[in-house]
Amino acid sequence: MQRIRLFLALALIVLTQAACVVIEDGEVGISKSFGEIGDEPVPQGIAIVVPVARQIETWNVKLQEQKETATVPSSEGLIVGLDTSLLFRIEADKAPELRKTVGREQDVMRQLVVAYFRNALRDVVAGYPVKNIYSEIGRKEIAQRIKEFLTTSLGPRGIKIEDVLLRDVQLPQRFRESIEAKLTAEQRVQQKQFELDQARKEAEIEVARAEGAAQAQRIIRETLSDSYLQYLWIQTLNDNPNVIYVATEANLPIFKGVGSGRPQ
Repeated sequence: MQRIRLFLALALIVLTQAACVVIEDGEVGISKSFGEIGDEPVPQGIAIVVPVARQIETWNVKLQEQKETATVPSSEGLIVGLDTSLLFRIEADKAPELRKTVGREQDVMRQLVVAYFRNALRDVVAGYPVKNIYSEIGRKEIAQRIKEFLTTSLGPRGIKIEDVLLRDVQLPQRFRESIEAKLTAEQRVQQKQFELDQARKEAEIEVARAEGAAQAQRIIRETLSDSYLQYLWIQTLNDNPNVIYVATEANLPIFKGVGSGRPQ
């Protein structure tokens, strides 16, 4: 009878202390009973929590972003500043194993995600000269190599790497000055090339005009005859209202001034 009463008392305490945990969409639960981590994740929904007997930790398994600002040396030994982002997510079915082998979610972030990300930045970027780090093609290649490194290192642990972004690159002062000088020189060359092309175009236009004028003169010389010139002369005189054209038997024109009465 005493044992039954003790059992009922314990059951009453457990029931009064029991609570519920809601595991939302994009989360997974990890159960711990008497200090032992469960092998299977607790799915989305409502889970019962009992002090000592059962506890539930909720982990974020949605897409996450880890930003990192780092200063790393290039292959020439120049210090380059990088603003980067790592997009990743924890795989739900691997969360219990991570809890057993690494610790809580913040431990996974610190000991695995951040640590490996920083190491990848240093190791990969150190193999590139500054001009490659600055170029668009070089940044894409570096990001891809970092992603491959992290996928190999963290993928088997249950951390899926989605993407690596190099948001900004801060170049050394000396290199920035050399780039500005190079750009200025290139702009001067482009301006000179533009002026040269413009001069060539204007020269081509003048040559075309001269050739057109010469062609016109040649055509005129080839087509004009004495009779045609005589016709033009007579036509010009006829256009004068003060002059009258009179044909002769010798086919030679005689012009009389209007009102004069005498041949001209």
